[in-house]
Amino acid sequence: MSLSPENLRKHCQNILQSSRIRNRVVVLCEGDLQTLQGRPSPQTYARMESLPDSNFYKACTPKFWRERIPQFFNCGDRKDVIDTYFGLLDLHSSDPENSYLNPDKLFAIVDLDLHTQNINSSFNYGFAETEEIYHDLYQKYRLTSDRLVNHKIWVTGLIHKEAYFIIPDLQDTFNELPIRPTYNGSDLNLDYLYLNMSQSISSDPDLAINFDRACRRICHCSSIDTTAIDTLEQSWITEFTSTPAPAIKTELVYTLLTIKKAKSYWNNISPSPEWTRPVSAYLDQAMLKVADFYSEQSDGEKYHLPSFFQTLYECSVT
Repeated sequence: MSLSPENLRKHCQNILQSSRIRNRVVVLCEGDLQTLQGRPSPQTYARMESLPDSNFYKACTPKFWRERIPQFFNCGDRKDVIDTYFGLLDLHSSDPENSYLNPDKLFAIVDLDLHTQNINSSFNYGFAETEEIYHDLYQKYRLTSDRLVNHKIWVTGLIHKEAYFIIPDLQDTFNELPIRPTYNGSDLNLDYLYLNMSQSISSDPDLAINFDRACRRICHCSSIDTTAIDTLEQSWITEFTSTPAPAIKTELVYTLLTIKKAKSYWNNISPSPEWTRPVSAYLDQAMLKVADFYSEQSDGEKYHLPSFFQTLYECSVT
């Protein structure tokens, strides 16, 4: 449920009055606000970066960026993130003396998701919805990095941030964890997980409702039959299990992760039996290892997040 107008105003005020944002890049992201302990205030908001999703994005900060790294704030759902972005600009412009924000250093990132999120026309942003932003930023699942300068509200290239946790290049990261992850009772094999995801394409009601939109995202993948949702499923499985070419497999996986929600599959990963703490704690640790992977990457067109951070870094030093 989205923030009420009054809670949105208080949320924006707490961010603006946080001295931690002085002369820093500020990034708004999705994520729960309710788990923040204590009465909401600029002081309690200092703990925001310990919460998902903020903690993941913060951990993705490149290794070379050590000083005055961005400040991340959870803002609720996608609508809340967008409303917070414009709410901050509005409140800052009306009372800049009581704000630590530099509007030029304010950004937001939201999940692509299956359904689009409209951007109120009264904001005069230049893009009417998140899907429009997505198509401006990405071509054939790759980020067009030079388009980032046209945006302050960014959309992930994969369906959710959790999809970034299970891209093919992370298999070695999972293999190297001290306590190995398992999926459906066996050591985690991402190819098996992708097949498992693909086998529920035709029974996914959300995908069925948004099928035309999903097909427009993956129209570059000529080997996939998008005539109907069941032919999409079958053709994806056939291509994935028959091709020996790693590049084609990677394209198929990115195609899948653009239209098929990944969060439930990530949450079904569990540690080997020797792990004695809650599974959620294990996944939190694994997520930070994933973030560490992204913090070391330079190919922003392929991995998306490094280009976001490069743009943020360039903004931070101007």
